[in-house]
Amino acid sequence: MKLYEFQAKEIFARYGIKVPKGEVAEKVEEVARIVEKLNGKAVLKAQVLVGGRGKAGGIKKVESVAQAVEVAREMFGRSLKGERIEKIYVEELGEIKKELYLSITLDRVEKCFSLIYSPEGGVDIEEIAIKFPEKIFKVKIDPRWGLWDYQIRRLLSEAKVPQELWREFTAIVKAIYKIFVEKEAELVEINPLAITPQGLMALDAKIIIDDNAIFRHKDIEAMRTFSSGIEGIAEREGLNYVKLDGNIGVIANGAGMAMATMDLVYLEGGKPANFLDIGGGAGAELTKKAFEILLKDEDVKVIFMNIFGGITRCDEVAKGIVKAFEELKINIPIILRLSGTNEEEGRRIIAENLKMVEIVETMEEGAKRAVEVARCL
Repeated sequence: MKLYEFQAKEIFARYGIKVPKGEVAEKVEEVARIVEKLNGKAVLKAQVLVGGRGKAGGIKKVESVAQAVEVAREMFGRSLKGERIEKIYVEELGEIKKELYLSITLDRVEKCFSLIYSPEGGVDIEEIAIKFPEKIFKVKIDPRWGLWDYQIRRLLSEAKVPQELWREFTAIVKAIYKIFVEKEAELVEINPLAITPQGLMALDAKIIIDDNAIFRHKDIEAMRTFSSGIEGIAEREGLNYVKLDGNIGVIANGAGMAMATMDLVYLEGGKPANFLDIGGGAGAELTKKAFEILLKDEDVKVIFMNIFGGITRCDEVAKGIVKAFEELKINIPIILRLSGTNEEEGRRIIAENLKMVEIVETMEEGAKRAVEVARCL
C-alpha cells in the first residue's frame, strides 16, 4: 500500500522528522486560503501515487495567491501519468542549500534491510545509480539485530557527510528505521532530504506498507484510498497491475507466470505494456475484469493471455473471456495459451464462441506470435 506524500509526512512528523508546513486542498478556494496563510509563496504538489511528478509538471512553485489559483485550476482534474489529480498538497516555500537522498528498503535478494544514502537528491535513485554509482552508499541491516549506531557513523564517514550534520542525520536515520519496522513497511524514502537554514528537512516523503501487514495497523488502513488511475482500479478489484511502457498487454495467473511471460515478450523483441496477475483460482468474473482494466490502457495493441491451470480452471477463464467479449468492446487481437486443469473444455468454449481469439500451444509460441502481431499494427 502506497501512502500519499501528505500522509507519509504526517507519520514523519509524529516520529520527529522535520517537514515543511503544509495542508491538503481539494478545491481551488482551499489552495488560495492555504497559500495566503503561507504569506503568498508556496509549492503546489499533485497528490498522485506515481513517481517523477516534478518532470511531469505535478510540482509547481508559486509566488502569489493569484498565481496559485491559476496553477491550481490547471492542475485539478488533470491526468498525471494516468492518475487524475484530485488533491493538491500546498507547502511552504523555503530556502534549500543542498538536496540529499535517504531511504530504508527491503532487500529481498540479500534477505536484509538496506539503508541507502546519496549526496545527490531530488532525482530518481535509479538515475543516480546510473549517472553517479560512486555516490550511492548502502548499509545492510540484519533484521535480527537491527540498526547499530556504528553502522550510521561508518556511513556518515564514508559518504563524507559534514560533521555538523551528524547528530541530526543520525536522529533522522533512526526515525525512518523505527517507522520502517513499526509500520512494517517495504520502503521509507526521503527524496530530497534538504539542508536548510532550519536544519535537515524532508521535502518529500514516500512510504510503502506491506499489504499483508495492514490488518495490524488500523491507522494505516484508515488512510487507504484508491487512485483514479488504472492501477487504483485494479487494486480495488483485487488484481495486481503495474503499468509499463510497451504495447503488448500481458495477463497471467500468478506473479511468477506474469514475470516469465514478460521476459519471453522481451526475448522475442517486444515490450510488455503491463504486469497483470489475476492470481490463483481466478473465475470468470475476475477474468472479465482483467480485460476491462487492460482495455483502459490506450497503449495496448495486442493482448497475450497466458494461463497455466492449477487451482485456476481453464474453463472458468474461457467463460470469462467470452463474457468480456459480450460486455466490452474488444477490437484488438487476443493471443491465448490455455494449459492445465480443464484445458480441453476451455479450448472448446473459446473455439465455439470466439473465432477471433488465437489459441497457441506454448507460452513461447504465444510470446512470439504476440510480438509479430504487434509489429504489424
